[in-house]
Amino acid sequence: MASPLSSLSLRPLPLSPGSFPPQIFHRRRGHAAAPPLRLSPPGGAALQAKKDGGDAVGPPDRLIAAACYLYPFLDGIQYGKYVITQFPAFQVLLQPLVPAIRLFRGFPLNGLLIFFTLYFAVVRNPGSFSRFVRFNTMQAIVLDVLLIFPDLLERSFSPREGVGLDLVMSLDSTVFLFLLVSLLYGSSSCLLGQLPRLPIVAEAAERQVM
Repeated sequence: MASPLSSLSLRPLPLSPGSFPPQIFHRRRGHAAAPPLRLSPPGGAALQAKKDGGDAVGPPDRLIAAACYLYPFLDGIQYGKYVITQFPAFQVLLQPLVPAIRLFRGFPLNGLLIFFTLYFAVVRNPGSFSRFVRFNTMQAIVLDVLLIFPDLLERSFSPREGVGLDLVMSLDSTVFLFLLVSLLYGSSSCLLGQLPRLPIVAEAAERQVM
C-alpha cells in the first residue's frame, strides 16, 4: 500500500549549512545528525502539577473530608478514659470538642444514623461528591467499624484488677491514641488538599470507592 506521504510533492528548500549555527551539526560517518526531538503533550506539566498539588481539591471538599474523621473519634472517645485521667493535658486538648461529644452521645442511635448517612449519602453517591471526599469518608467508616473488636474484648473480659486490668488499660489507651492521631493526620491532610492514607484502613477503603 502506498504511503500517505507519497502523494505530497516535496521540493528542496534553499538552505545552506551556513544558515544554521555550526553546533547543531554532528558529523558521523559523513552525515549530519540532528539532536533527538522530545515531544510532550500540550499542558502536560500543568496537568501533572494540578494532579499532584493541593489546588486540585476545592475548599468545600476539603472541609467535608476533614469533618468525616470526627465520626470515629467521637464514637471511640470512651477508650481514652485512662489516658485522660492520667494526663490532664489531654483534657485541655479535647476541650473544644466537648460540645460535639455531648451532642454525639446525647442519643444512643446517633452513631448508627451517621454511619448509614455517610455510607449511602456520600460514599455511594459519586454524582454529588468527589472521589477525594468519598475515599476519606470511607476511611473514617472503616476506622469506626474496627472499633467493634476492642469493644467485644472489653465485653468478654472485664477484669477489675491485676494483669488483666493492665492489659485492658493498655488496649484502650492504644485505641484512643490511634483514633486521635488518625483525626489529626486525616483532618489536617484534607484541609491541605492532600490525600491521607491511614494504616490498616486505606486498602479496605480503596476497594469500596469506585
